[in-house]
Formats: sequence, structure tokens, C-alpha cells
Amino acid sequence: MNAHNPITQLVATLVQLCSRVPHSFTALLARFSIAAVFWQSGQTKVQGFAVNLVDGTFELGMPSLAPFTVALFTDEYKVPLLSPELAAYLATFAEHLFPILILLGLATRFSSLALLGMTLVIQVFVYPGAYATHGVWAAVLLYLISRGPGVVALDHLIAKKRCQ
Repeated sequence: MNAHNPITQLVATLVQLCSRVPHSFTALLARFSIAAVFWQSGQTKVQGFAVNLVDGTFELGMPSLAPFTVALFTDEYKVPLLSPELAAYLATFAEHLFPILILLGLATRFSSLALLGMTLVIQVFVYPGAYATHGVWAAVLLYLISRGPGVVALDHLIAKKRCQ
């Protein structure tokens, strides 16, 4: 194909424009999006504490497991090797801690790796038919693991401080 072909030039221009999207923008969007997925899931498992920045829900009480959460892990999730009680507490804690860290850009790679492990467990043992959804989660988490949180992150500020 001729390099002077208008279609070739248009494609080259579009590719060049796409390559200008900053990593930090993509990483910030990835961090917010994946944090929201896990945070919202964690919020369904607790009572007495609700924070949703998108719809403005704020209930700042003492969180506890919702009454149905252990039953959910007993009847539906059935994670192997862990008691339903322990699995319920661990998952609920992880779905709150790691999204906060990812959103702040603090220990982003470690937190993303933890949620990738959780995604793998969900895919293999809980909802094996949901690979399309879990694949998207895995792709976002792998992006953050491999590329980091970008410059709008505490990880970046800490690294910058250490280099001074």
C-alpha cells in the first residue's frame, strides 16, 4: 500500500493521536473504575457503613457483616479451603481495603495483585461462566500491575521523594 494513500495517512494520524493518551490518565481511570467494582461489591456485604461517591450515599457508622453475607458464602460462593465465615470476612475486608489503596495510588501494584488473585478465585471457583467480566477486571488489574498508578498517585510521590 502506498504511504501517500489518504486512508494510510488517516490511519497513521489516528494511531499517532491514540498514542498520545497519557499513561497517567489511563491509569487514573483504571484505578477509579476497578476500585469502584470491588468497593461496591464490598458495600453489599456490610451494614452500618456506606460510602458511594457517585450517588452521594454516606453512612459513617460501625460496619458489620450484613446478616446474609455468611449465608452467601455458604450457599452460593462456596470458596474451597476456607470456612464460609472466614471467607466472608476476608473478602469483605479485601473489597474495602484494596480499592481504597488503589484509588489513592498507594501500594497500587500489590493491591492490584491481591484483587487479581481474588478475581482468579471468583472465576475458577465461584462464577466460571463469567469470564468476560472477569477478563476485563484482570486486564485492568494487569495494566496497573505492569504500568503502575501514574503520576496522580501516592506511590509516585513516595518514589519521587525517595529519589531526592
